[in-house]
Amino acid sequence: MPIEFKPLPYPPEAYEPHFDKQTMEIHHGKHYKTYVDTYNTLLTKVPALEGKPLHEVLEGNCAMVPDDSKTVARNHGGGAHNHALFWEILAPSAKGGGGEPVGNLKAAIDKTFGGFTAFKEKFETAAKTRFGSGWAWLIKKGDKVDVISTANQDSPLMEGAFPVIGLDVWEHAYYLKYQNKRPDYITAFWNLVNWQVAEDRFNRAK
Repeated sequence: MPIEFKPLPYPPEAYEPHFDKQTMEIHHGKHYKTYVDTYNTLLTKVPALEGKPLHEVLEGNCAMVPDDSKTVARNHGGGAHNHALFWEILAPSAKGGGGEPVGNLKAAIDKTFGGFTAFKEKFETAAKTRFGSGWAWLIKKGDKVDVISTANQDSPLMEGAFPVIGLDVWEHAYYLKYQNKRPDYITAFWNLVNWQVAEDRFNRAK
């Protein structure tokens, strides 16, 4: 079924000084919109996808998609899904961004990683060492959490995992403000993570 081009939850300038207004406008209004529009165009050409929610397509690793359309489905369907999550878990500090995990997610992070600081170090390493374009993720798989990274617009759903939070490390996400300083962008990300939303995602994960 067609996917929605979701608006940013807050005005693009609300994410400053951590993520700048121009980047947010371009990232959301150009890159994300292209993923959504391209995937929706694909739906009109592939009868097998009629009525299929995007998450089901990705959870099946695009197996239901004909071979000649798999790359478009993977790249643009994955890009649309990943970015929709990204906007969801970001918030200015005045609206809940920053701080530390809460509730059941905090307990899972503490149990798995030994605390928030150790988790952040592992997450930042995944984000810094993803060569080229991709994402870093905190995922839930079964009753456990883990940190992974994926290439390009691949989704953790393709690996049977549920994405709790994700950080886009494509250059389009940070280059206008941070240029080649990806580590500075990664550090800035923690000021915008809405941990209550992450907790809600964790609790509803399969």
